[in-house]
Amino acid sequence: MERTSSFIGESSVFLDTVERASRAAALDRPVLVIGERGTGKELIAERLHRLSQRWSGPLVTLNCAALPETLIEAELFGHEAGAFTGATKARPGRFEEAHGGTLFLDELATLSSGAQERLLRAVEYGEVNRIGSNRAIRVDVRIVAATNEHLPALCEAGRFRADLLDRLSFEVITLPPLRARTGDVPVLAEHFARRMAAELGWTHWPGFTDAGMAALVAHPWPGNVRELRNVVERAVYRWDDPERAVDAIQFDPFASPWAPMGREACSIPKVQKEVATAAVAPAPPVEVVADLRGAVDGYEKAIIEAAMAQHRFNQRATAKALGLSYDQLRHCLKRHALLG
Repeated sequence: MERTSSFIGESSVFLDTVERASRAAALDRPVLVIGERGTGKELIAERLHRLSQRWSGPLVTLNCAALPETLIEAELFGHEAGAFTGATKARPGRFEEAHGGTLFLDELATLSSGAQERLLRAVEYGEVNRIGSNRAIRVDVRIVAATNEHLPALCEAGRFRADLLDRLSFEVITLPPLRARTGDVPVLAEHFARRMAAELGWTHWPGFTDAGMAALVAHPWPGNVRELRNVVERAVYRWDDPERAVDAIQFDPFASPWAPMGREACSIPKVQKEVATAAVAPAPPVEVVADLRGAVDGYEKAIIEAAMAQHRFNQRATAKALGLSYDQLRHCLKRHALLG
């Protein structure tokens, strides 16, 4: 969990969610945090802990999806020496480590049925048994759990215990996706960009061009804030002129003409070829060319115009794509009167 992270945003749906989490923090009750990937579930869990009466106690995190089913119970509840192969000494579980504080269970829906049953007992009675031991250990832990699944539907399908859901859902905080947070993309983009510019040692942040910011706002952001941060920071670090506003935004870092030829990748060159063909006028038939130099110049101009549009008028990116130096491209732009 990133201790240096903070909440950034000004949309009403975002502020309402943060306020709801702040109110729930004061109550020593379980909280479920629901949201798509990258919406900030970890930050909400940290806020619930820091604003609670348990703020001076430990905040212990366990990603339930990061461990195989055979180890998840040992991680949660601990084990005694010799409880299973490889258990050479006794080890406390996350519940014991979180005693007096908060236990954050991320990816809750991935818990096995056995782990769900033991978790239910721990929540219900405040006791855990290490694997290989019959002695109950009292624990004082507040549970905050997160998932991107619809748990009531999982209960109906028999994949999640309804009685466990009842005990964990005293409060349910559903985080809005970034596409629903009107006005927050520019705020977040500027925040991440300024931080990256400072990391690169830039004396000032030149900002995004109108076209660059419009592209950021129009993107659907399936990866939410985490995806936005990656896109913005990548755009800034790849930009080699800190005096000019950034206008080259690459949303898909895997997009490349040299991508491995998988089933989906095979269709990419075809699409790009169709776009290029539509953007660049075909060469006229040889028999109708009356001025060779003029025809060549016209065709060169069409190619440059199409390439500039494809790279959002970023001259350095266009030059690289055409196999030209920056100065060579500038000369061509001047010769064809394409410099605005």
